Amino acid sequence: MTKIIVLPHIELCPDGAVVEAAVGQTICDALLEGGVEIEHACERSCACTTCHVVVREGGKSLEPAEELEEDLLDKAWGLEPDSRLSCQAVVADTDLVIEIPRYTINMVSEGKK
Repeated sequence: MTKIIVLPHIELCPDGAVVEAAVGQTICDALLEGGVEIEHACERSCACTTCHVVVREGGKSLEPAEELEEDLLDKAWGLEPDSRLSCQAVVADTDLVIEIPRYTINMVSEGKK
């Protein structure tokens, strides 16, 4: 099993968290199964940016983002060079350190169309 170390997030995991992930599992699925309630408004279909994470360590083990993910990431709040959509980033056999941005853009919950 691969470890995903989640840096502290004021709302989702104030003390940080460590979750186990199977190789081939997405970061989002592993976080949800591990009790970190990361937002995923599009139900993990790569149609929004609410599951945006920044991979601080271990990112080179992930497959490169596909074009659709890259296009969506351009709309994410707090975009960084190591940003990924956690619903699309598939865990390999290298431990990861991730940060969940403090804010997310959710067009539904913000009342936008």
